[in-house]
Amino acid sequence: MADRKGRGLLMVYTDVPAEREEEFNRWYNEEHIPERRSIPGVLDAARYVAVKGGPKYLACYELTDPQAWYGEEWQKHLTNPTQWSQRVSPSIIGQNYIRNLYTLVYPLEVPAETADSGMAPALLVGRMSVPQSVEARFNELYNQERLPLYRSIPGYIRARRFAAVLGEPKYMTVHECESPEVAESPEWERVRVTETPDWTDNINPQMTHAAGSPGVYRRIFPE
Repeated sequence: MADRKGRGLLMVYTDVPAEREEEFNRWYNEEHIPERRSIPGVLDAARYVAVKGGPKYLACYELTDPQAWYGEEWQKHLTNPTQWSQRVSPSIIGQNYIRNLYTLVYPLEVPAETADSGMAPALLVGRMSVPQSVEARFNELYNQERLPLYRSIPGYIRARRFAAVLGEPKYMTVHECESPEVAESPEWERVRVTETPDWTDNINPQMTHAAGSPGVYRRIFPE
């Protein structure tokens, strides 16, 4: 089976005027996602809508590595968009438009079961930054203490962490879940508020979250 997840991730967020949403969604589903999935280095793609946080729409592209976005084929589509793309792409009609390119930082290697997995039914996405002075400790505690706690939550699939190659803030955590309700469950809340003294006193007060983060997203394409 071909890999469906790699070391790169492109996340495109936008809000869309209500009067443009119907055509925007048709364009994304019928033309844009199939076009992007045909590009070498694009392993999989899906679209999500926010049930908490924002921006409202999220397109998620799994890449072999971040360089796939800089490849000749992807750049050709960017510089020579279709007429439909010129009319309704998120960069044209979008509000709060964000396009961030990431490289995987946790886990360091992509496990076989992750590489084989499809696009999750739901995501909780946290976008944050920390001062350089606490960055090493932030990553250590996040990877070794915080994320393992989530694995016991019913309906929880996995977590991956990324660092931005293009865009900001620097760090992003993607929690994959079986449904958006997982991130609203009592089990999730118990984990969320469980903190060690070092995290509570030294790291959490220095974290800065992007507007709309954390966002909970439900997959809308493919259904």
